[in-house]
Amino acid sequence: MPRLSWNEIQDRAVQFAAEWAGETYEKGESQSFWSGFLYVFGIDRRRHGAFFEYPVKKLSGKQGFIDLFWTGKLIAEQKSAGRDLDKATTQAFDYLDPLPDHDLPTHIVVSDFATFQLIELETMKKATFPLAELPQKVKWFSFLVDETGPAPVEEDPVNRQAAERMAALHNNIEASRYTGHDLEMLLVRLVFCLFADDALIFEKGTFDRYIRNRTSVDGSDVGPHLNTLFQVLDTPPEQRYTTLDQDLAAFPYINGALFREPLRAASWNRAMRGDLLAAAGLNWHQVSPAIFGSMFQGVMDATERRNLGAHYTSERNILRVIKPLFLDDLYAEYTRVRTSKTQLEKFHRKLATLNFLDPACGCGNFLVITYRELRRLEHKVVQDLLKGQRVIDVASMLRVNVSQMHGIEIEEFPSLIAQTALWLTDHQMNLEASTLLGRHYTRLPLTASANIVNANALTTDWADVIAPENLNYILGNPPFVGKQNQSTSQKKEMAALFTDVSGAKELDFVSAWYVKSMQLMKSNPAVRTALVSTNSITQGEQVGILWKYLIDNGATINFAHRTFRWTNEAPGIAAVYCVIVGFGLQDVQPKRLFDYPDIREDPIEYVAEQINPYLVDAPTVFVASRRRPLNASALPMRYGSKPVDGGHYMFTDEEKE
Repeated sequence: MPRLSWNEIQDRAVQFAAEWAGETYEKGESQSFWSGFLYVFGIDRRRHGAFFEYPVKKLSGKQGFIDLFWTGKLIAEQKSAGRDLDKATTQAFDYLDPLPDHDLPTHIVVSDFATFQLIELETMKKATFPLAELPQKVKWFSFLVDETGPAPVEEDPVNRQAAERMAALHNNIEASRYTGHDLEMLLVRLVFCLFADDALIFEKGTFDRYIRNRTSVDGSDVGPHLNTLFQVLDTPPEQRYTTLDQDLAAFPYINGALFREPLRAASWNRAMRGDLLAAAGLNWHQVSPAIFGSMFQGVMDATERRNLGAHYTSERNILRVIKPLFLDDLYAEYTRVRTSKTQLEKFHRKLATLNFLDPACGCGNFLVITYRELRRLEHKVVQDLLKGQRVIDVASMLRVNVSQMHGIEIEEFPSLIAQTALWLTDHQMNLEASTLLGRHYTRLPLTASANIVNANALTTDWADVIAPENLNYILGNPPFVGKQNQSTSQKKEMAALFTDVSGAKELDFVSAWYVKSMQLMKSNPAVRTALVSTNSITQGEQVGILWKYLIDNGATINFAHRTFRWTNEAPGIAAVYCVIVGFGLQDVQPKRLFDYPDIREDPIEYVAEQINPYLVDAPTVFVASRRRPLNASALPMRYGSKPVDGGHYMFTDEEKE
């Protein structure tokens, strides 16, 4: 829905201020006060996922309740007239500590009815004003009506510029006939070097200065210089030539096999060198590895994207998967155990044993965000264990590692990006830990890496990628390819999986990942799975084919996001409507169902007794296929509305009548 005009918001604020003038009692009117406040901005609390009396457990172990909590936006605290608002603000800050990082609000507002105090958490700017001035101050609350909410990391201009620069460089080098594996590996290495130049892996600016000062302006010698640099990065200092150029000797030993393989030297020109230096001019320390999927999209043509069903997943949608799959549960457990050192240490050990598999990982976005969130939770645990003490051996305290992330990807280039993106995320998390723990820490040379397998997920035994007994979660965004658009090889792969399923030819390609997930979960029923899919697998004839098979084999749906509109910032944005289905062979309570009254906005969450394959809270039933009309005198229907047929099989209202 479009937001209200500021004139309308101001008019509502005038009415609100008049209505609440003189109110003094906290408990009796708090919820009405804040509901009315949100109404000023055209916000329906329930529709936007804001909660009254939201429970949180404080560090002291005592139970607290936030008067109004809106995930990612706002904490509001209400006090009776005349109470100290600074104390109310302190109370609101106490509520921040146990909240997951991904739920933290951007602002705190406290009020005693007569006065408001607003704090912006990023800058810690504070403003206090009387209720009567709310109509003049409404734009201070513009963060409430920003239709996109806080900008996700991948929408940051630096991220977009980085993706665009590297996609352009890739395409320009490819145009010179330097193609294939060497090109993909070259681009991945350049991304690593650009990031390392700004993120304290290299001494800041070392790579930029080397290219700028030691290569010819016409670009003719960039290729050989890069290859020499790659060899140096793969050589321990004690094995390097004693006569090595000092500019090269300044680079650290990276290891991790990233620079080990020899590449042909590309033939560069002035424009390509300029592209590289322009990319180096960006602040790569601010670039999220999660945007590498956007870069991958930028070097694929539309036909290739369509054939692969490759759709870059935004961070917003990834969080919709991982929060109900495991992250919310982990934070709830952390809250329960954080006041007991013994239990907290046990929880810490648990975090380091969790393993995640994305069997269609693309550029690794799901694994990157999963790893980042797991590390941030670990940082909270370590801070609680240390209780302000400075640590000498940071490595002994940080146990979560990229080796817990596993992926399968059919295309080589994105699989290389996924591996590199996880290394870079690990480094970013080490920098965060350094800030929190007061001691600089980095993992160089690289000793651990994510297990990203370049293979066809449907012809690969997933148990060969990770032993089922070691796996905890399967997650991801498998290809979106309808039955009409499947290639001959894709149809053969589907047929090989659905040998005993009647009607399997009607299924979308994504359904194969559901079956493969179920097969692995049978080896370890404790594994839980959540996949993003086109909503077609929860509608029409596909339900009776796919879900009857899965449920007959023991599957149960534990949470689901009903239809929402797919959005991201990548080129070739996916024009599809999606669902997220979390399922397993073990029943999980409570069942969580996320509904989207507006498919472009945030969902409303419900607790369901049972989620059936049509993603409604109801018993499991299957609508069977019928080939003959119910009325013998009626003509048979070939299709209903069939949007994929160019409009030829679309019913108008008149035709329906």
